[in-house]
Amino acid sequence: MSTFTAITVDDREPTPVAHTYTPNSRSPAGVFEFVERTGTPIGDSKITVSSGETSAGNFKVRVRISDPVVVNETINGVVVPKIARTAFAGLEFTFSNRSSEQERKNLIGKLANALADDQPTMMAVCRDLEGLY
Repeated sequence: MSTFTAITVDDREPTPVAHTYTPNSRSPAGVFEFVERTGTPIGDSKITVSSGETSAGNFKVRVRISDPVVVNETINGVVVPKIARTAFAGLEFTFSNRSSEQERKNLIGKLANALADDQPTMMAVCRDLEGLY
């Protein structure tokens, strides 16, 4: 088992910025929440991770991230932070209970590489919001 410790990931800015998500909570259902503190709690970016065994004896892992954009609204001279929009992403892996560690590593690597900047089809769909034809 891994320890519930901070996760640090880089964004894809021209000069990448490291974002640190610190452990925040664990639900009774086993969902672990990590938070990147922004100073405005409604604007905190979150990563949740859960894993467990399915009824068929396989293993399921879910990773989700939410990334809100906060704007300050001034009403009658009072500045109030508001969420303008939120981006969400999720991954779900289901591995056979007969899978090898190398098979799991290969699948994770393929997915990570499919989302690399040098994959024009995936970037056109995911980043540029284009359809496929």
